[in-house]
Amino acid sequence: MGKQTGFLEFPRENPPHRAVAERVKDFEEIEGMLGRSALEIQASRCMDCGIPFCHALGCPVKNRIPDWNDTVYRKQWRKALDLLHSTCNLPEITGRICPAPCEPACTLAVNMPAVTIKHIELQIVERGWSEGWIVPEPAPFKTGKRVAVVGSGPSGLAAAQQLARMGHDVVVFEKAQKAGGLLRYGIPDYKLEKWVIDRRLEQMRAEGVVFETGVNAGTDISVRYLRRTFDALLLATGATVPRDLPVPGRELRGVHFAMEFLTQQNQRNGEEPIAGEAITAAGKHVVVIGGGDTGSDCIGTSRRQGAKSIHQVEILPKPPEDRVPTNPWPTWPNVLRTSSAQEEGCERSWSVSTQEFVGEGGKVRKLRCARLEWSEADAAGRRAFKEVPGSGFELQADLVLLAMGFVHLEHGPLVRDLSLERDARGNLRVDAGRMTSTPGIFAAGDAMMGASLVVRAIDDGRQAAEGIGRYLSGKL
Repeated sequence: MGKQTGFLEFPRENPPHRAVAERVKDFEEIEGMLGRSALEIQASRCMDCGIPFCHALGCPVKNRIPDWNDTVYRKQWRKALDLLHSTCNLPEITGRICPAPCEPACTLAVNMPAVTIKHIELQIVERGWSEGWIVPEPAPFKTGKRVAVVGSGPSGLAAAQQLARMGHDVVVFEKAQKAGGLLRYGIPDYKLEKWVIDRRLEQMRAEGVVFETGVNAGTDISVRYLRRTFDALLLATGATVPRDLPVPGRELRGVHFAMEFLTQQNQRNGEEPIAGEAITAAGKHVVVIGGGDTGSDCIGTSRRQGAKSIHQVEILPKPPEDRVPTNPWPTWPNVLRTSSAQEEGCERSWSVSTQEFVGEGGKVRKLRCARLEWSEADAAGRRAFKEVPGSGFELQADLVLLAMGFVHLEHGPLVRDLSLERDARGNLRVDAGRMTSTPGIFAAGDAMMGASLVVRAIDDGRQAAEGIGRYLSGKL
């Protein structure tokens, strides 16, 4: 490494965030950029640790983190970009929205603040764009093989780009009006402005990828047509079936799945028409059920829409402030976190069970809840809970957003007509090459592994592309 004592000489410096009072007035990105010299100093903190757990354990795409940290420190930015793109197709997206499991796996994180890996990644790729280093990379020859990719989320985009660069003709089918999938419609603009996606899509189009939007594969075009027209088919549809909360009053107006709410706001920002009932938090008492990233996105969006109050409830117990002995480095730390959206203002409650939605005139007006008591984890890590007697309480609510995760992909015409096998959780079964039970049909990302991280979906899309490449060449 270029500066073996950098971690001893320089403290961690985080990128700046726009002030809360300013940022809640719009949907522009909230995170700023460190200066270039400051970033090079941050890169110098990457120590010569011997075993880079950030790369080997923390990063799902196996980013060559120590290598591009070193090249940034040495001001070899173009080389850093090449290293970054060698493992990740969408670093400008992961550099913005990834929870960065690489950072708690950093060797410094044993007893010091980790290297600012995520922000270094973002700055590398953004400099690549600004310098004109990122250009289309069309294949030098064509194979004559055609591949259909269904879904334009992170796994579909990564796979499509890899397949096009192999020389295959690739068509991406997306049922929404614009490509991007979850990245465009599920993630708020204050975390990921959509021009970031459009910029990469233009590169992919120049590389030969064709995007057919507004097309629901399996319905608008038949499985028979897809099989007759393409040599291979990749299902990268995501795990879009949300987990429901079947308690009394669920049918009341004002109780919505989180993705319905988030999608509408992204459509407004993108000046797209909204079908059906408009969902807004303006002037309402909002309750978000679910404590994960989607719940936080609902909080930040509700705050910007002008909610009167926001309360987030979570069935799980409140996490500890620090790691516990059963959660050692370099595993992901299950500790209390405050997201940027929560920082903007909301009340948070843990160990809460929602028992009933109570309405008036067919509209939700409050929640009936109870406190829970959780047992200690057993040998397998499982915990049980019971209701605390007499702990019932009510929360005022004009809008309830269900953000409790997703169960599996939609089991629609594609899955049914292709006779695809599923596992016990409803995900598609695949082999090591990502091929399903039907030859020539592949699956990637959340469709086969369940809802997970964007960075895992990117990696899985790349692996599926490799499997399809082997299949088309007769090696699978």
